[in-house]
Amino acid sequence: MIRARLKEVVDRCFMQGVAEGKWSEAGAGKFAVELPKHKGQGDFATNIALVLAGIEKKKPRDIATIISGMLAAETELVERVEIAGPGFVNIFIQPAVWQQVVQTVYTAGESFGRSTVGENRKVMVEFVSANPTGPLSIGHGRQAILGDSIARLLEATGHDVFREYYYNDAGRQMRVLGESTRARYLEKLGLPFEFPEDGYQGEYIMDIAQELIDDHGDSLKDEPDVKPFKERAERYIFKDISGTLSRMGIVFDNYFNEHSLYEDGHIDDVVKKLRDLGYVYEKDDATWFKTTEFGHDQDRVIIKSSGEPTYRLPDIAYHREKYRRNFDWMVDIFGSDHIATIPDVKAGLKALGYDESKVTVVLHQFVTLTRDGKQVKMSTRKANFVTVDELIDMVGHDVVRFFFMMRKADSQLEFDLELATKESQENPVYYVQYGHARMCSILDQAAGKGVALAEVGDVDLTLLQEPEEMEILRTMSQFPAMIENAALELAPHKVIFYLMELAGQFHSYYNKHKVIGEDIALSQARLCLVTSLRQVFRNSLAIVGLNAPEKM
Repeated sequence: MIRARLKEVVDRCFMQGVAEGKWSEAGAGKFAVELPKHKGQGDFATNIALVLAGIEKKKPRDIATIISGMLAAETELVERVEIAGPGFVNIFIQPAVWQQVVQTVYTAGESFGRSTVGENRKVMVEFVSANPTGPLSIGHGRQAILGDSIARLLEATGHDVFREYYYNDAGRQMRVLGESTRARYLEKLGLPFEFPEDGYQGEYIMDIAQELIDDHGDSLKDEPDVKPFKERAERYIFKDISGTLSRMGIVFDNYFNEHSLYEDGHIDDVVKKLRDLGYVYEKDDATWFKTTEFGHDQDRVIIKSSGEPTYRLPDIAYHREKYRRNFDWMVDIFGSDHIATIPDVKAGLKALGYDESKVTVVLHQFVTLTRDGKQVKMSTRKANFVTVDELIDMVGHDVVRFFFMMRKADSQLEFDLELATKESQENPVYYVQYGHARMCSILDQAAGKGVALAEVGDVDLTLLQEPEEMEILRTMSQFPAMIENAALELAPHKVIFYLMELAGQFHSYYNKHKVIGEDIALSQARLCLVTSLRQVFRNSLAIVGLNAPEKM
């Protein structure tokens, strides 16, 4: 917003210098306008003098002096300019420019922060992708929130987003699930049973077995095929997973079954094409992919001697289907345990002639539950791990979403249960949401005190002069750029950081200044500030799937 306007001014100054023969065009596009690292160094800073000095072999402060003179003439935007250090140009913006941010937010309303930078680019976001072998764990929960928040950010910036869940209902895991269910079915009937050595132990298996008894009695006691047990377990677990996703506000556009890749011949076709291209060979009764041709240290097995494909092969085939569906960008949200898979899949795509740069992978680290700084090991009703449902039951939907976004995806996440359940400003979720509720309360109080909220065009916004007010206005102005960066960098934690910063500024302001006082004109200006700030809070929270409570 304001930064973009200033960048246009700096670009114009650069071109003026070129026209006057002060420097060449070689520096075009090589300098930036940034937020300063420290307070007191202006509202923005530019390195243009340092960049041009290096190119033109001149003293940077001499160039900075010329640039400063040009910028000082831009009085509608620039209040003053200072030269710092070796030649940084620090720029202070006119207070009236910041004050007009209130009007900008009022005009844009719910669309403030949203943009069309994505230009309707077709993006698939694949996330969760848990096989239906049990309830969603808190690790899956983090991935679900990351994926959904990234999808929401991309939608807010004009991308055409498609959410997909990839799963496998075949193979060894599902067979063991069926065998586990059959064993619990026989156990509940009081009949002899043999539980698989690596079977699924959660109590949810007992629940599935009871459903089978309720529907079929003991008619399946001599059933030799594991299929009816597996199919019932799959339906039960997928229903459970869908319910959990719904509680988190997550809806998928498509569920893609890995097994269809075999049924439709895509697996065999990928192997044939790689073989025809000279990238596949046989050794030790296994089928190998020449990943060394793509910079890897060794080749990889894609079909074992048993004839069973390794995970790389269906993943390559699945991603080829993504390309065939004409997505411009494919975003995969994976746990960090997938780190070894990604280079092999990208090598397979490159070998097949696809642009692997269209695939971006976000890896997230694991989650640990803590209380008083110690890891919490909980016995659970549904499984031998903590489920997302249990966590939501303990702390609520908004807390789970907020905490899962509080750290960068590649950072270990410690979920502090004690902090998460506090209803105080120590809890960052409460701190942010209470800020919004407090703003709603202020506006209600104004009506009760007979101070009408005037039309923003009729309010004297130049009365917003306190340092805390200017700080809030500056931060509000950064919102559209922050959302754009968070979307393009696939980084929803940036929204959380922003909200916490803005909440801190508002709480400090509220504790220091009266919004509603005897000066009606000042009160109306401050009420307009609070109203626009509330809109920014609402927009921020909505974009990442959080609620904005009006009372707490």
